[in-house]
Amino acid sequence: MLKVGVLGAGHLGKIHIKLLLELSDKYEFVGFYDPSDASAQTVIDTLSVNRFAAIEDLLDQVDCIDIVTPTLSHFDCASQALRKGKHVFIEKPVTESVEEARKLIVLKEKAGVKVQVGHVERFNPAFQAAVPYIANPMFIETHRLAQFNPRGTDVPVVLDLMIHDIDAILSVVKSPVKRISASGVAVVSDTPDIANARIEFENGCVANLTSSRISMKNMRKSRFFQKDAYISVDFLEKEMEVVRMEDIDGEPGPFDVVFDLGEGKSIKKILFDKPEIAQTNAIKEELSSFAESIATDTTPIVPLEDGYQALEVAQQIVDKLKSSASMVMGQ
Repeated sequence: MLKVGVLGAGHLGKIHIKLLLELSDKYEFVGFYDPSDASAQTVIDTLSVNRFAAIEDLLDQVDCIDIVTPTLSHFDCASQALRKGKHVFIEKPVTESVEEARKLIVLKEKAGVKVQVGHVERFNPAFQAAVPYIANPMFIETHRLAQFNPRGTDVPVVLDLMIHDIDAILSVVKSPVKRISASGVAVVSDTPDIANARIEFENGCVANLTSSRISMKNMRKSRFFQKDAYISVDFLEKEMEVVRMEDIDGEPGPFDVVFDLGEGKSIKKILFDKPEIAQTNAIKEELSSFAESIATDTTPIVPLEDGYQALEVAQQIVDKLKSSASMVMGQ
């Protein structure tokens, strides 16, 4: 049984604490730390858990720590935990800067512990159902739109929202990034609230990503196009659909949906597949998988290195946004 603690008792931290308590077969919840008396008291009143007066005191009592603090403090919290040899689960984005993430990788290697990054969409049941169908996608389009919420505006929309899709794309496109272009607009905050990025990979795949935190409605959809197949994933509704084409051997059946490519070319049958998706809790699944990786001494599904790579691409997009904004202001 892993003794676990949580750093951060805000909105998401409270959710993590509740789920860790539910995962009593994997974790023994020790307590949490949060400098805010108001946030801490709310958690104590609703979940009846122990609050620690200092991070160091909590770290001394646990085997692993769950970091759900603001991004600006991720590095400091994680580095303290790693220096004490604790396993670390850390919310996305992994750190404020790429350099900080790189330093954490070094600390993790020295400590010989497990680190998992909270890219929760990897555990979305719709995405997990889609992954077996995704093979060498050559064009990807994502839309992640959210209604405005002041929580999260401490970072650009790329690091707040788009990074989810960046991580998911990097997990299925097995090719280095070749080129990145981006544009965006700061509407209600000091950093871009809506952004579009185009990521070109060395294998020819192109990903077009759009993220907004000032939309009238919420949307989290991705579409993957590949040879003879199209896969649609709705992360919000937890649904996925696959449209595939395959050659017909002989004459098509009376109820077959066919696609005639023209004279002298084959006729393809169109197959539609919309599997039923288990409505699992993705956060609970990622916390459970983290415990499994520690217990079995295996690599976490979203290791620290993946969090670093997603942040590296996200930071390049942020830099492109800054560059385009400077060019506009200079005109």
